[in-house]
Amino acid sequence: MEITIAVDAMGGDHGTHVTIPAVLRFLREHADVDVVLVGLPDAITAELKARKAETGPRLRLHPASEIVTMDESPQSAMKNKKDSSMRVAINLVKTGEASACVSAGNTGALMATARFVLKTIPGVDRPAIAKMLPTRKGGETCVLDLGANVDATSEQLVHFAIMGSALYSAVQHVPSPRVGLLNVGEEEMKGNEQVKGAAELLRRTHLNFIGNVEGDDLYSGNVDVVACDGFPGNIALKASEGLAKMMSDFIKEEFNRSLLTKLIGLVALPVLGRFKKRVDPRRYNGASLLGLRGIVIKSHGGADELAFYWALKQALEEARAGVIQRITDQVQQQLADLSAAPADAVQA
Repeated sequence: MEITIAVDAMGGDHGTHVTIPAVLRFLREHADVDVVLVGLPDAITAELKARKAETGPRLRLHPASEIVTMDESPQSAMKNKKDSSMRVAINLVKTGEASACVSAGNTGALMATARFVLKTIPGVDRPAIAKMLPTRKGGETCVLDLGANVDATSEQLVHFAIMGSALYSAVQHVPSPRVGLLNVGEEEMKGNEQVKGAAELLRRTHLNFIGNVEGDDLYSGNVDVVACDGFPGNIALKASEGLAKMMSDFIKEEFNRSLLTKLIGLVALPVLGRFKKRVDPRRYNGASLLGLRGIVIKSHGGADELAFYWALKQALEEARAGVIQRITDQVQQQLADLSAAPADAVQA
């Protein structure tokens, strides 16, 4: 299977200064993948020249005359910038010229444009933002939605669970992922009406639904997929990022307190290096816009070269795993089973 990834080269806080070096590294390490750089030709050519690189059979340039700014409204970007690097990259996925699209651009604009161009999978009301997070047991947990929907219905929470389960199964090679519903407690009587309704529906599906989970379970390794509304999901993610940065700053401060602590820091460098690698948020950059009829990966706007590289890897993994077809099949099967199941049925 030939895989081509369309890259919005102009997106993010740093544009071509990050996207192009990340793409060059990605191509060196993945000989079976092609990349199309989408954006302003002069800017892309200048950055390639600065890196002593050029286009060729595996690295092509597709021109776009406009850029979506990070503070631009989604409606304005979708309606007024039809030749933006973001829109053109998504168009390449729609036409089949690319297997996936990666952008570090404006999240709202990317979601709105991708939904307008690609449309949603039959049976899915709204796309969701999904991301893999590290766990204490060395694996990963897929969490969705992380901000695309801030008032999801019970049915939409079920859609998120189904899509997250299909994604996790495809890229992590787990036949029946454990699915949890984010709540303020594990007890069935807790939570708002949307969460309670979603739990009732999930028990009638054939997902491996383990019930309600709490915020600390995001990193416990006891659940593989956590479905939630975008409002608490986004807050949980941002709080986690803030805590990780604070802990990193605290560690640096303590090792820099005196000459003695600096010497201790030198001795501890191998351990600190392994710790940093395990929790480095750049290695988990790349959120999937699930529910669309094409693979779209959102990189953090402030991503550096390494972080954007990992977003490209996420796109490659999903393309290789045939994620779109697997999600489509799972959604159709689970919704059909849900419709056929009696209201008092329990999870099989």
